[in-house]
Formats: sequence, C-alpha cells, structure tokens
Amino acid sequence: MELIPENNIVRLVGTAAGRPTLSHESRGEAFYRLPLTVQRLSGAEDEIPLLLRRGQLEALELQEADKLRVSGELRSFNNRSGEGARLVITVFARTLAFCGEPDENFTQLRGALCKPPKLRRTPMGRDICDLMLAVNRPYGRSDYLPCICWGPMAREAAAWEVGARVQLAGRVQSRPYIKMTEDGPLEKVAYEVSAAEIERLEP
Repeated sequence: MELIPENNIVRLVGTAAGRPTLSHESRGEAFYRLPLTVQRLSGAEDEIPLLLRRGQLEALELQEADKLRVSGELRSFNNRSGEGARLVITVFARTLAFCGEPDENFTQLRGALCKPPKLRRTPMGRDICDLMLAVNRPYGRSDYLPCICWGPMAREAAAWEVGARVQLAGRVQSRPYIKMTEDGPLEKVAYEVSAAEIERLEP
C-alpha cells in the first residue's frame, strides 16, 4: 500500500447539516463546530463534526445545505465536563471551499497502537477488530483515534502488540448506539475510522 508520508490526512466532500455553533476560544481565536453529512455508496449517511476557525466562516458566509470540500486532520480531546462523550472526535478543517463534486470521505493515518487490539464478532458473524491509534501532532502532542478493521485484516491486527506502528486508509464514520443510564436508554453517536486498508510498519 503506497501512502504519502503525512501522519493524519482527511478529505471530505459533503453537505452542511446545520448552523455553526461556538465550540471554544483559544489564544484569542474562536472555533466553531459544524455537522457535515457525507453519503456512502450504500446511500447511508455519516454526520461528521467539523471544527472551523471564525475567519473561515466569515470568508464563506456559509449557509445550511451548502456543498463543501474540506481538507484537514482528525483530532481528539478529552471532555472533562462530565457531559457527552469522554473522547471527542472532530475533523479540524485546514481548508474549506464550496464545491459541486460528488461526496467523498477519505482518511489516512499513521501512528502507534496505544491499547491492546480487541477482536470481536458481529451478530452477523463477521470479525471486527477495535484499535486505538496514537497519531503524533507537531510540538509533542498526539491525537488518540478509534479505528476498526474487518475480516482477515481484523484477525491479523488482533495479534499486534501495544506500540506497534500502523498505517491505514479508510473513512470517518458515525455510528449511533444506545447507552443505558440511570435515567434509562440514551441515544449517542460514536465516531471512528473504518479501515479499508491497514498494515503494520517495520520498527
């Protein structure tokens, strides 16, 4: 598998599925979240959260249902508020533009396993392996990104140890699930990279 050497690449083409909402401010700059829906070949849709700078929104005058092309990287941070997911996944948009192209969802990662792989089987009898990949950013930071692979790839990846270097290509997907709480069932959404190709790198 030939991959370009960058550790973390995301390319998306999809449709704005809402209005931007303020996420946070850092070093005097405001960042906004925007949901982007991307259609799969099956017709199902993934709703992927984008993280945008205020300047990007002001330059585009973005409206709901606009078709967008996005390039950037997959980011994670720990939510310590006690509400929502503990590990929050977003696509940090480095470039953002209007377009009329077909939907696209491509992700390429290179990093190290930071948890033991977990092999399981779906109710339909298909093997799936859960992986947590630590992907380095500049300045000593890392993103911790949940990934999955299927079938023979899953059985192979299940034997890899923590610290193994891995590269993969696939897509970001959203997966709804039900979490049981003290107040009853709660509908939630998980985000992960579904790998179409994956390989272990030599040390």
